[in-house]
Amino acid sequence: MAIQIGKHNFDGPHGNTGAIHAKSGVYVILGKSGGTQWSVVDVGESASVRERLDNHDRQPCWQRRGHRELAAAVLYVPEQQRMLVERELRASFNPPCGDR
Repeated sequence: MAIQIGKHNFDGPHGNTGAIHAKSGVYVILGKSGGTQWSVVDVGESASVRERLDNHDRQPCWQRRGHRELAAAVLYVPEQQRMLVERELRASFNPPCGDR
Protein backbone atom coordinates (compact mmCIF):
# COMPACT_ATOMS: atom_id res chain seq x y z
CA MET A 1 0.00 0.00 0.00
CA ALA A 2 1.42 3.41 -0.94
CA ILE A 3 0.33 7.03 -0.98
CA GLN A 4 1.89 10.04 -2.72
CA ILE A 5 2.48 12.95 -0.33
CA GLY A 6 4.18 15.90 -1.93
CA LYS A 7 6.78 14.43 -4.25
CA HIS A 8 7.41 11.38 -2.06
CA ASN A 9 5.94 7.89 -2.21
CA PHE A 10 5.04 6.91 1.39
CA ASP A 11 4.18 3.48 2.78
CA GLY A 12 0.60 3.45 4.06
CA PRO A 13 -1.70 4.83 5.18
CA HIS A 14 -1.77 2.52 8.20
CA GLY A 15 -4.60 2.62 10.75
CA ASN A 16 -2.28 1.19 13.44
CA THR A 17 1.46 0.75 13.91
CA GLY A 18 1.53 -3.03 13.43
CA ALA A 19 2.97 -2.78 9.90
CA ILE A 20 5.25 0.18 10.64
CA HIS A 21 8.93 -0.60 11.19
CA ALA A 22 11.15 0.65 14.00
CA LYS A 23 13.41 2.41 11.49
CA SER A 24 14.55 5.93 10.68
CA GLY A 25 12.03 7.92 8.71
CA VAL A 26 9.41 10.60 8.24
CA TYR A 27 5.79 10.07 9.25
CA VAL A 28 2.68 11.93 8.15
CA ILE A 29 -0.49 11.72 10.22
CA LEU A 30 -3.50 11.75 7.91
CA GLY A 31 -7.14 12.38 8.72
CA LYS A 32 -10.27 11.53 6.78
CA SER A 33 -13.68 12.97 7.62
CA GLY A 34 -16.05 11.24 5.26
CA GLY A 35 -14.89 11.40 1.67
CA THR A 36 -12.00 9.61 0.08
CA GLN A 37 -9.47 12.44 0.49
CA TRP A 38 -6.90 12.34 3.27
CA SER A 39 -5.73 15.60 4.81
CA VAL A 40 -2.36 16.16 6.49
CA VAL A 41 -2.75 16.55 10.27
CA ASP A 42 0.91 16.36 11.36
CA VAL A 43 4.40 15.68 10.00
CA GLY A 44 7.40 14.47 11.96
CA GLU A 45 10.61 12.48 11.85
CA SER A 46 12.25 9.95 14.11
CA ALA A 47 15.13 7.48 14.39
CA SER A 48 12.42 4.90 15.18
CA VAL A 49 9.11 5.81 13.57
CA ARG A 50 7.10 3.01 15.17
CA GLU A 51 8.13 3.86 18.73
CA ARG A 52 7.56 7.57 18.11
CA LEU A 53 4.02 6.99 16.85
CA ASP A 54 3.18 4.57 19.67
CA ASN A 55 4.21 7.13 22.31
CA HIS A 56 3.56 10.45 20.61
CA ASP A 57 2.88 13.50 22.76
CA ARG A 58 0.75 15.14 20.01
CA GLN A 59 -1.87 12.37 19.79
CA PRO A 60 -4.43 14.56 21.63
CA CYS A 61 -4.01 17.24 18.95
CA TRP A 62 -4.58 14.67 16.19
CA GLN A 63 -7.77 13.47 17.88
CA ARG A 64 -9.11 17.01 18.45
CA ARG A 65 -9.09 17.68 14.69
CA GLY A 66 -12.43 15.85 14.42
CA HIS A 67 -11.56 13.31 11.73
CA ARG A 68 -13.50 10.05 11.65
CA GLU A 69 -10.36 8.15 10.68
CA LEU A 70 -6.67 8.74 11.47
CA ALA A 71 -3.77 6.92 9.84
CA ALA A 72 0.00 7.20 9.46
CA ALA A 73 2.07 7.10 6.29
CA VAL A 74 5.83 6.51 6.52
CA LEU A 75 8.85 7.23 4.35
CA TYR A 76 11.93 5.31 5.56
CA VAL A 77 15.03 7.47 5.07
CA PRO A 78 18.32 8.15 6.90
CA GLU A 79 18.65 10.97 9.46
CA GLN A 80 19.97 13.73 7.19
CA GLN A 81 17.30 13.12 4.56
CA ARG A 82 14.41 12.74 7.02
CA MET A 83 14.98 16.22 8.45
CA LEU A 84 14.95 17.77 4.97
CA VAL A 85 11.80 15.87 3.97
CA GLU A 86 10.03 16.85 7.20
CA ARG A 87 10.85 20.54 6.65
CA GLU A 88 9.71 20.38 3.01
CA LEU A 89 6.37 18.73 3.88
CA ARG A 90 5.68 21.10 6.80
CA ALA A 91 6.25 24.07 4.48
CA SER A 92 4.00 22.58 1.78
CA PHE A 93 1.08 21.38 3.94
CA ASN A 94 1.25 23.61 7.07
CA PRO A 95 -0.22 20.86 9.30
CA PRO A 96 -2.41 21.97 12.20
CA CYS A 97 -0.50 19.87 14.76
CA GLY A 98 3.16 20.22 15.66
CA ASP A 99 5.88 22.80 15.17
CA ARG A 100 5.34 25.43 12.53
